[in-house]
Amino acid sequence: MVKGLFFFLSILFVIITDQWTKLLVLGHFDYGESIILIRDFFSLTYVRNTGAAFGFLASANPSFRVPFFLIVPIVAMVVLGFLYRDLPASARWRSMALGLVSGGAIGNLIDRVRLGYVVDFLDCHYRNVYYFPAFNVADSAICVGVAILLLSTIGKKEKTEESSTHASDPVRN
Repeated sequence: MVKGLFFFLSILFVIITDQWTKLLVLGHFDYGESIILIRDFFSLTYVRNTGAAFGFLASANPSFRVPFFLIVPIVAMVVLGFLYRDLPASARWRSMALGLVSGGAIGNLIDRVRLGYVVDFLDCHYRNVYYFPAFNVADSAICVGVAILLLSTIGKKEKTEESSTHASDPVRN
């Protein structure tokens, strides 16, 4: 029950926050418009991403790109569903992480179906030297979810190795 609550609330939170922020950008920004929030570091800039994360495959032929970016999130959702199903009831963090990734995938899929591109607007940069590709709430949720999954997997592996080491230690037994 708790596992499902973490999973579905995470999905719902990400989709609502992602779509709400994108609607604000679409309603208040012209394409390409930028507002500096922290000089030489962070701006809100409305860009359209026809590719994947950070513009990957944006210049690919639309006859490949469009179906690809509609099919991949759906396949990912199926895989995430199987991963969620196999989680133990106590895996709250991993459940939430899968919810963040799922919500992010759904948020960007909504844009692709509705607009034909993903609305990005979070623009991190260092002066005029380095620009990180613009991103959005859905992208952030996916990255945070993957990070939690990786950290929880590493932590789980270390605990397993530690317990197996102690089990074979004759002094401890």
